[in-house]
Amino acid sequence: MEKLTIQEEDAMLSIWQLQGGFVKEVLDNLKGEKPPYTTLASTIKNLERKGFVKSVKYANAKRYEPTISEQEYTAKFMNGFVDDYFRNSYKEMVSFFVKEEKLSKKELAEIMDMIKNEKS
Repeated sequence: MEKLTIQEEDAMLSIWQLQGGFVKEVLDNLKGEKPPYTTLASTIKNLERKGFVKSVKYANAKRYEPTISEQEYTAKFMNGFVDDYFRNSYKEMVSFFVKEEKLSKKELAEIMDMIKNEKS
């Protein structure tokens, strides 16, 4: 699975939130600065080419529906991220965030509690 560009991720987030939509609906749902309609249409066509969305024709318009869930994409992206930057070690990733003070002791304790509760 290809990593998405920032513009593609923004479009996909909107498509996931809408559970599919026409380009105009996706555009209206985007957060922050909105790209021109034609730019977004091209971005969505790229997403279709990459297999992230499929188009369903309605009269003269196409509605785009996700072919992969947000959870599936996040899981694949995180696995690649950990592999690329932390030698495939989640322990090294957590250690990095603790050292950089991006993860507090309290948050780390909450994570440990989540792990313990999942095991029981």
